[in-house]
Amino acid sequence: MKLKKTLIASLLALAMGASWAQADQARAQKLVMGSCFLCHGENGESASEVFPKLAGQHADYIAKQLDNFKTGKRKSTAMADMSGRLTTDEMLALGQYFERKPAVPETVNDAELAAVGRYIFNSGNHFSGVPACASCHGKDGLGTASLPRLAGQYASYIETQLTLFNQRERTNDNAVMHAIVSKMTPLEMAAVAAYVSGK
Repeated sequence: MKLKKTLIASLLALAMGASWAQADQARAQKLVMGSCFLCHGENGESASEVFPKLAGQHADYIAKQLDNFKTGKRKSTAMADMSGRLTTDEMLALGQYFERKPAVPETVNDAELAAVGRYIFNSGNHFSGVPACASCHGKDGLGTASLPRLAGQYASYIETQLTLFNQRERTNDNAVMHAIVSKMTPLEMAAVAAYVSGK
């Protein structure tokens, strides 16, 4: 009898969890269609390189960035306003919504530049002390729950973020990135960005 009650309680908990997850995703879709899609697209494939692609990005990473925009750790007038209206649960729901969308790699226009980027991404630059990007972001550029997926992101967006880290204008996720990017040349930044955009 006790086993039966435990089994029923477990099944109810699973059903409730699935129900909450569906409600979260319905809420996330409403938020996306209410404002997010204007810049990032309904499926996270933004139409402009000014705005990052969110499709396939890690849910926890998206939620963290939204929270950082809300608290001012990461600066953006537009995103501070958007994220300021979100609850923690909504941030995670949005992250999960976009994480489930398929990511599409960019077409690499400069194969030679991307080849230089491939080398730096996988091996670093031993002459200047730049470590391999893959040591944190993975050989495939997919990152982890706490580190961003770089694969398929717009090259110009990645290059801009690297520049902001270098100039210490991006104020979150900065301890490691400032140290690394301060050793990178503009050519290395552009090369790495070109390489990962096509993955």
